[in-house]
Amino acid sequence: MLRKRADGSRSFLAQISITRGGRRVHSEAQTFDRRPAAAAWITRREAELKENPELLGRDAKARDPLLRDVIDLYVADSRKEIGKTKAQVLEAIKRYDIADLRCSKIGSVEVLDFARDLSNGRQPQTVANYLSHLGAVFAIARIAWGAPLDEGAMKDALKGAKRLGITGKSKSRSRRPTLDELDRLLSHFLVSETRYRGVIPMTRIVPFAIFSARRQDEITRLRWADFDEAQKRVLVRDMKHPGEKMGNDTWVDLPDEAVAIIKATVRGKAEEIFPYDPGSISASFTRAAILLGINEESMADHDRLHFHDLRHEGVSRLFEIGYSIPRAALVSGHRTWASLKRYTHLGQVGDKFAGWKWQERATAPRGLRLVGGSSA
Repeated sequence: MLRKRADGSRSFLAQISITRGGRRVHSEAQTFDRRPAAAAWITRREAELKENPELLGRDAKARDPLLRDVIDLYVADSRKEIGKTKAQVLEAIKRYDIADLRCSKIGSVEVLDFARDLSNGRQPQTVANYLSHLGAVFAIARIAWGAPLDEGAMKDALKGAKRLGITGKSKSRSRRPTLDELDRLLSHFLVSETRYRGVIPMTRIVPFAIFSARRQDEITRLRWADFDEAQKRVLVRDMKHPGEKMGNDTWVDLPDEAVAIIKATVRGKAEEIFPYDPGSISASFTRAAILLGINEESMADHDRLHFHDLRHEGVSRLFEIGYSIPRAALVSGHRTWASLKRYTHLGQVGDKFAGWKWQERATAPRGLRLVGGSSA
């Protein structure tokens, strides 16, 4: 199986799995830099196992593989598609010393040492994410492949890392854009859209992000076929969720302002409503915030304005205009109040966007045609 490492180089996973009577009796894997070497190992190893059946499930290396090989088995055997971030994290873990240890040698001390290495230059919440993804491998290794990874050791290490401050939850952001900041940003984007063809229509996307309370990557995945105008809702495919992302398709309600923006966007050849790269949207927003002096290098991160803060703005607005918790959750897609309240920072009562000129601009019939990611 061809794999791509985080540094861009290629590797080949050679995997042997033998099942008898519906039960897996042997499993092992090794990673090679070249396909011929992987194929040769499989041929040689299968012949060895055939001639020496007593080795099935008893070979020392098969019983006690390197952690890196178990990570490869986890990725190869998973029937559920592994998200991009998780795949990148697991590949990155293979570059650390812990990946070269045999499973039986990995206890809570070794996991904590790994966490300490990770903490150099990383935030506690990032370290926690790494350990969480590695913990998924620990949870299934013994059951699926007989690899002696101790799930209890991982749980102990997680407790220790939390008590030592090596891991922690991300801090809740409370930054919301002011109307003046939004006016400056959208005026800047309007100049670009007026002068140049093919630029991302930020004067439409920014208001939509606020009124829909959608994440930037979700906005770019919304499809015309999934827009239910009659019910004022849209299907968000692969919505972000701590336990499950891929295949987590969720219908969310759309406030009237968001519906109006979609209806004002002329349908082109692309199946997406906003067929743009989410990274480009974020980069455009970040550059403009710096250029206009809204963000400065001397600012702490919690004082800077990010595109994702538009979601905070959108959720907070829902409560300010009188939405109940269940009704707001139908828009935001949150499943619990604990997660929803992290996005809720009330600043007033009433709708500060009432009569907002940029909503009028976003819903004006400007003849904007979205064709494969460009405007015409």
